[in-house]
Amino acid sequence: MEPRGLMGGFYRISEWIMRLSVINVLWLICSIPFVFIAFTGLLMAPEGGTEQDLLGQLYQTMWLLAIVAPFTLFPATSAMFTIARKWVMGETDAPLFKTYFRGYKENYLQSMIGGIVYTVLFVIMILDFQFFREQLAILSYLFIALLLLLVVSMFNFFSMVVHYHMKTFQLLKNAILITIGKPFRSFSTAIMAIAVMFLSTRFTFLIPFFMGSIIAYLSFWNFHLIYQKLQDQAEKARQAEEEEAEEFAELTNSDSGKDNK
Repeated sequence: MEPRGLMGGFYRISEWIMRLSVINVLWLICSIPFVFIAFTGLLMAPEGGTEQDLLGQLYQTMWLLAIVAPFTLFPATSAMFTIARKWVMGETDAPLFKTYFRGYKENYLQSMIGGIVYTVLFVIMILDFQFFREQLAILSYLFIALLLLLVVSMFNFFSMVVHYHMKTFQLLKNAILITIGKPFRSFSTAIMAIAVMFLSTRFTFLIPFFMGSIIAYLSFWNFHLIYQKLQDQAEKARQAEEEEAEEFAELTNSDSGKDNK
């Protein structure tokens, strides 16, 4: 029996700390190649080197990360969103390991294909940002905004992968359309993700235990609000169509009754 009162509150908090930390650790373990390259890239940064040396090391690390991300980071993240979906929809007692690895297996192919598409888009955006930063600085801010939108659409893509049964390119298209069509939600998702990442740089223990799982939970929570609103709109439209059909049927019946007279 779950304790009540103050002890019950501590118990629920400790439960959520355990859930978030377990999923975050599983996410990192299943993304080991990506994490290893990112970590070693930071360690191997030349001390006292020129800016050109640092940029060279950074670009080399980024290319390696781009190669491994679709096959490791993206499937691991979709599995984490599988758990986040369960939590947001009220299934807080879902078995963590079983649900995570089932989501990893079921969504691996779509996550990998989506990961390849998003990685290519990110590479293009970053290269364009670098080019325009040197040629026309004001346009670089536009690419920063586009990069943020791309990140939010990626979160929406993960949410849709675990929530819908669609073809991969339909998911990609709808993720982008939702991101553009719901600017307030997109902005709030970006702000929440940035806030979590900022806090993680200040309190580094958040990175291995909470950063990814908190962002996944908040992102799916925001996506689910969009989903519910779209469902409500579709239901209202359906009801309006049914009412119009009933009115038309009544008018048709009354007209036919007059003709019979």
